[in-house]
Amino acid sequence: MGRLFLVELEGKSYCCRHCKTDIALCDDVVSKSFQSRHGKAYLFSKVANVYAGKKEDRMMMTGMHTVVDIYCVKCGSYVGWRYEFAFEKTQKYKEGKSVLERYKVWGPDGNNYWVAQEVEAEAGDSDTDD
Repeated sequence: MGRLFLVELEGKSYCCRHCKTDIALCDDVVSKSFQSRHGKAYLFSKVANVYAGKKEDRMMMTGMHTVVDIYCVKCGSYVGWRYEFAFEKTQKYKEGKSVLERYKVWGPDGNNYWVAQEVEAEAGDSDTDD
């Protein structure tokens, strides 16, 4: 196994939920209105410390795209996907950009989206039991 070199990001950043490796800067968020199979996802103009899986054509809510899944370079955890090619003309702006699934990354203020969702759900459940 070779030596692992990580890019240190300066500023507020999102990091891998499992190993806390920096993945993207807050300043690089393009949109917070994306959805994944597991909930919220954010589109980023650039990411760091990830490696890509193999290309595949995938039908998304906005049409067919060629994408690669992306993984944390340190621990290998799945963190999202990158758009390689958009078949629809209106979706071309996504090409080369990456989507990070919020339940797979820690937020810039140290919050974990997945945990926050569970807490909200539990709070909602307790209200219905009364």
